Amino acid sequence: MVGAGHVGPVIARVAVAAGYEVTIAAAGDPKEIELITQVLAPGSEPRWTADAVKDADLVILAIPLHRFEAFDPVLLADRLVVDAMNYWPAVDGKRELFEDAQHGSSEIVAGRLAQSRVVKALNHIGYHELEGERRPSGSSDRRGLGVAGDDGQAVAEVAEVIERIGYDAVRLDSLRAGRILQPGGPVFGRTLSRAEFERAVHTEAAASGVR
Repeated sequence: MVGAGHVGPVIARVAVAAGYEVTIAAAGDPKEIELITQVLAPGSEPRWTADAVKDADLVILAIPLHRFEAFDPVLLADRLVVDAMNYWPAVDGKRELFEDAQHGSSEIVAGRLAQSRVVKALNHIGYHELEGERRPSGSSDRRGLGVAGDDGQAVAEVAEVIERIGYDAVRLDSLRAGRILQPGGPVFGRTLSRAEFERAVHTEAAASGVR
């Protein structure tokens, strides 16, 4: 987990609860987030970013986009990266890198992380909902969460994580299709079952021609 703000510790906490070994890193010295980790993500280990991602099977990137612009892509080379970030001009201000109407934010992230496998997920559910809305597999009220990427194997690996932490994964076969998960999209911030989510995806794809 790269990011120790509102989102990172919650994702770390539910991942630990699902049985994953989790390290968490922020922008600086891991000692600065030791208390946050102990209180908000017990069981995870604070580490320097380079150390946290070095041996990781999967890296979740949950930092403000203005910090991503200065992030060293080499740190994530050859890693499976989940982009859990959002472009919020009202919060971060307009960022030239992401002011690109032809590409979704995760497509832009993937362009900078050219040596990584990038999947978009966990960005369209509120961090305050992520823990409380988990449900066992097969539950009638289990919520669907989107997983979008250009690499089918990477999408499958992230979908497995989504299922294990308590949600039904809805797979989208491209980062381009993952625009539906962005702020303003028809599934962003909405509690939808897998079937409802899939209908929203198909409706949006038919309307926009993006699949």
